[in-house]
Amino acid sequence: PHQFIELLPFANHLLPLPSLQAVGSDGVRISMESALTARDRVGVQDFVLLENHTSEAAFIENLRKRFKENLIYTYIGSVLVSVNPYKDLEIYTKNHMERYRGVNFYEVSPHVYAVSDNSYRSMRTERRDQCILISGESGAGKTEASKKILQYYAVTCPASDQVETVKDRLLQSNPVLEAFGNAKTLRNDNSSRFGKYMDIQFDFKGAPVGGHILNYLLEKSRVVHQNHGERNFHIFYQLIEGGEEDLLRRLGLERNPQQYQYLVKVGDTRASLYGWKPCKTSNSMWCFWVSQGNCPKVSSINDRSDWKVVRKALSVIGFSEDEVEELLNIIASVLHLGNIQYGGEDSGNAYITTDTQIKYLARLKSPLNLEQASSARDALSKAVYGRTFTWLVNKINVSLAYKGSPLWMCCIIGLLDIYGFEVFQHNSFEQFCINYCNEKLQQLFIELTLKSEQDEYEAEGITWEPVQYFNNKIICDLVEEKFKGIISILDEECLRPGDASDITFLEKLENTVGGHAHLTTHKLADGKTRKVMGREEFRLLHYAGEVNYNVNGFLDKNNDLLFRNLKEVMCMSDNKILTQCFDRAELKDSKRPETAATQFKTSLAKLMEILMSKEPSYVRCIKPNDAKQAGRFDDVLIRHQVKYLGLMENLRVRRAGFAYRRHYETFLQRYKSLCPETWPSWQGKLADGVSTLVKHLGYKPEEYKLGRSKIFIRFPKTLFATEDALETRKHSLGERVTYHMVLVDGRHLLSLRTVAWWRGILACRRAQRKRQAANTIRRFIKGFIYRHNERCPENEYFLDYVRYSFLMKLRRNLPKSVLDKSWPTAPTALIEASEQLRKLYMQNMVWGYCKRINPEWKHQLEQKMVASEIFKNKKDNYPQSVPKLFMGTRLNGEEINPKVLQSLGSEKMKYAVPVTKYDRKGYKARPRQLLLTSNCAVIVEEAKLKQRIDYAALKGISVSSLSDGVFVLHVPTEDKKQKGDVVLQSDHIIETLTKVAICADKVNSININQGSITFTMGQGKEGIIDFTSGSELLVAKAKNGHLSVTAPRLNSR
Repeated sequence: PHQFIELLPFANHLLPLPSLQAVGSDGVRISMESALTARDRVGVQDFVLLENHTSEAAFIENLRKRFKENLIYTYIGSVLVSVNPYKDLEIYTKNHMERYRGVNFYEVSPHVYAVSDNSYRSMRTERRDQCILISGESGAGKTEASKKILQYYAVTCPASDQVETVKDRLLQSNPVLEAFGNAKTLRNDNSSRFGKYMDIQFDFKGAPVGGHILNYLLEKSRVVHQNHGERNFHIFYQLIEGGEEDLLRRLGLERNPQQYQYLVKVGDTRASLYGWKPCKTSNSMWCFWVSQGNCPKVSSINDRSDWKVVRKALSVIGFSEDEVEELLNIIASVLHLGNIQYGGEDSGNAYITTDTQIKYLARLKSPLNLEQASSARDALSKAVYGRTFTWLVNKINVSLAYKGSPLWMCCIIGLLDIYGFEVFQHNSFEQFCINYCNEKLQQLFIELTLKSEQDEYEAEGITWEPVQYFNNKIICDLVEEKFKGIISILDEECLRPGDASDITFLEKLENTVGGHAHLTTHKLADGKTRKVMGREEFRLLHYAGEVNYNVNGFLDKNNDLLFRNLKEVMCMSDNKILTQCFDRAELKDSKRPETAATQFKTSLAKLMEILMSKEPSYVRCIKPNDAKQAGRFDDVLIRHQVKYLGLMENLRVRRAGFAYRRHYETFLQRYKSLCPETWPSWQGKLADGVSTLVKHLGYKPEEYKLGRSKIFIRFPKTLFATEDALETRKHSLGERVTYHMVLVDGRHLLSLRTVAWWRGILACRRAQRKRQAANTIRRFIKGFIYRHNERCPENEYFLDYVRYSFLMKLRRNLPKSVLDKSWPTAPTALIEASEQLRKLYMQNMVWGYCKRINPEWKHQLEQKMVASEIFKNKKDNYPQSVPKLFMGTRLNGEEINPKVLQSLGSEKMKYAVPVTKYDRKGYKARPRQLLLTSNCAVIVEEAKLKQRIDYAALKGISVSSLSDGVFVLHVPTEDKKQKGDVVLQSDHIIETLTKVAICADKVNSININQGSITFTMGQGKEGIIDFTSGSELLVAKAKNGHLSVTAPRLNSR
C-alpha cells in the first residue's frame, strides 16, 4: 500500500511541536506545515484553510482529493468530517491509539481518536463534562465511529479489575443494542433504527467506572412492515439461524425465516394506511398482503456468528439465564403473533384462521379475542417489542451503573449517535420527527460554535465581529410551539372527538399555519410546486432544504395506542419482563397517555439540556456512494449530504473571523528564522517578537490581529506564503551549516574526537551491564541447586526471589469475596507464613463484609439462617428457595379487609400470606389469608376472623419432606376455642414456616415427616395426610378417606 504523509491542521488552538512533526501511515511524525507543499495532491486537512471557502465545489473537491488518498478524516475547525471508506484501513490499531494519546488536538492528523482524546483531556484538566455528537445519514458510519471512540477509551484509560469489568460491559452493550435495534435497510446493512445517547462516567483517576444510555424513537413499525430488500431487526434472524435446536424447540420456532410473516410478508385489514391493495383468497376470506423485506440472507451479515457474539455479550453485561430465556420467549412470541391470520364471516366479524400459534402465545397469558385480533395484532406486536427494547436498555443501565462515590464527583463524556437529516422519496411521521431533531441539533450547534468563537475572541481582547447566519429557530418554533405548532395541531386532531383523519389534520394545518414562510401544501402552493407535490403532502423548508411529508399514517403513528384489555392481559403475563414492561399502574391511570410526537419533543428538550451543560465536540459522517463500494465518490450524493449536514454553513461561521490562530511562543519558535532580528533567538517579550516578525514579513494590518497570547491570521494565503518562505529558508540554512563545517576544520576534528569518547563511555556501560546480568544468572542457578539446604550465601538470592515471587503472585490473586476459598500454593519455606496471612486476610474480608451489611440485608440473612437450620437436607424444595429473597409480606394493605385490621386492634401485623385451607370434613379447599402478629396467628376469610391461634398454645408444626406446600398447625385438643388442628397450603412454604417459627419462637417445633402426617380433627377424631412422589402436584381426598398429596421431586437425594 502507498504511504501517505498527513498534513497537520491549522485552526483554533493549534500548538505545534518545536521540531517538525506530523503523522504518516508508517507512524513517523513530520510537521504538517512542512508538508504543505503536498496540499495540491491531498488537499487541506482543515476546510477553514480553503481559499475559496464559500464554494461548495471547492469543498467537495477537497473531500475527493483526500478520499482518493485514503484520508477519510478532515476538520472544519474542531469539527471532524468523516467519509465512510467501505473498506478496512489500518488506522485503528493499538499503536495508532497510543500515537494520539495525550497529544494536542492539532499536532497530529485528523482522526476520530484525536476527537476522543481531546474530549478526554479537556474533561481531566478542566473538570467539565464533555459530549461528542455523531450525526449523518444511514450508512455514513455513525455506529462505527461510536464504536471506535468506546474502543479508544477502553484501551487508553487507566484500568483495574473493576474498571475492566465496566469497560467490557460498555463495549459489549454495542452488539446487544445492535441486535435488537439495528436492521438491514436499502442504504445500510447495519442501520441503527433508534437514536442513542450514552454517558460514560469517569472517576478522579480518569478511569471509566460506569455508564448510562438513553434511547430515542425506535422504529417500531419495522417489526410488522419492511420495504422490499430490507429486513426486520437482526435479533429475529440471529435467533432462527444461530439458536440451538433445543432452544428453538422450546420456543416453538423453525430454522427457516420464510415461515414467519413478519419476516417475509404480512396480512392486515388496515393495509390502506400504507397504500396496500386487497386480494381475494379462497373460502371468501378477505385479507391484505404486502411483500415484506423478504431478505433473510445478506452476504455481509453472518447471523449465526452474530448470535454467538450477542449471547456472550448478554452474559458479560449480567443477564441471568432465566432473563435471557424470557427475553427470547418474547422475541419468539412476536414472530408467532405475526403468523396469526384472520378470515371474515358473513356477519362481518373476523375470526382467526390459524390455530397452531396460539399455544406458544399462551405462554404470555394474553389470549386475543377475534374482534381485537384483527385490529390490534400489529399494535400489540409493536408495543411488546418497543417496551421490551426499553426494558433491555434499562437492564444494561443497571449493569453499567456506578456504585462507588457520589455521581457528582464523576466527570462524564456523552456520546450521541443519532440519525442525520433524512429525505426519501416517501417521507412520513418518522422522518418528520428525525428532521425536527436535526433542526434542534443544528440550532444548538450554531449557538455553541458562535459562543466558543466569541469566548476566545474576548479572552484574547480581539473585537468580536457579529456573524450573519440563518437562525433556524423560526423552523423549530413552527414545529414545537404550543397551541400553534405542527405537533400541537397533530395532538389536537388525535384527541378531538369526531371523525379525525390524516386529511383533516392536513386541512387544519393549512388553516392554522398556512401562511408561514417555511410551510406549504398542495392546496397553498403555486402551479409549479403542485406538480411535484401530492395532495396528501405538506412541505417544510428546513435549514438544509425542502422536504415533502406524506400525512398518511400520521395520526395512527402519533396515537400509538394499545387497547386497554390487551394491556390487562399483558399485565397478567407469567413472563417477568413483560410484567415490568406493562405496569398495572397504567390501568389505574385515567389520564390519556402522551402522544408519540409529544413524548419525543419532551425527550428532545431534555437531551438539549444535557448537551447544553457539556462541552461539545462534533463528528459529521458522510457516505460516498449508495452502492457501498470502496473507492467510489458520488458527487451528487455527497453534495446532498454536505447540504443537509449544514457543513457549508458551519464553515462560513468559522471563517467569518480569523482562519488561523497560534500562541506567540510556538509561532515565533517556528518562523523566527525568517527575520534577522528574531534569529537565532529573541530576548524580549514574545508579543514584541511576533510583532517584529510579521512586520518584517510584510503582513498588512487587515491580515492579522495580535491578542493577549495569540496571533490571529485572517486569510489562509497569508499563512501559506509564510510557510513557503520558511521552506526556502530551511534550504539556505542547511547549505550554510555545511559550509561552516568545512571551514572550521579544527572544530570539526574536535567534534569527532568528542563523539568517539562518548561512544567509548557507552560501550563500557553496556559491558558492565552484561557482566552484572551474567553474575545474576550464575547466582540464580547456584541457588536453585542448593534450594533444599539451610539458608546460606549460595542460595539466599534464590530463596529471596522465591519469597518475593510468591508474595507478588499472592497480591495479584487474592480472593475477591468471602466465599472464594482459593489461595496460591506457598513454597516450602513460606507454608506457615502463608497460612497466617490467609487467616488474617479472611478475617479482614469477613469483618469488612459484615461492616457493609445494612439492617435490611442482615434481617434477610438471619431469616435465611433459620430456614437453613430447619429445612436444609430435609425438605425437597429448600434449595430452590435459597436464591429467592423473603418478602416482608405477601399481601399489601389493600388486599386485607379493613374490618380485619380493625379487629386486630393494636396488634402489629408482621407477615401476611394467601393460603389454602382444607376442611376437616371432606377436605374441600378454601381460599384464606394467614396473618402473623406479635402474639398469634390468625386465619381470615374475607372480613371474618375464622380462627385465632396463640403462639403459646401452638404445640407444633408438621410438614412433609417433599416439594409440596401443605403444612399442619397443631393445637391443644383440650382448648375448646379450637376446632382441631389446621391443614393449610402455601405457595411460599419455606418463607411462611420460617416466619411462623420466628414469630412464635418455635424453631425446634417444626417436624418434617416422610410418608404421612397425623392430625386431630376435633372431638377426639384423627385425620391422616399421605404424601407420595409423582410427576405433578395434586391434592385430593383419597378413597381410604385420607388426604392424598402427590408432589414432584425437584432434587435427587
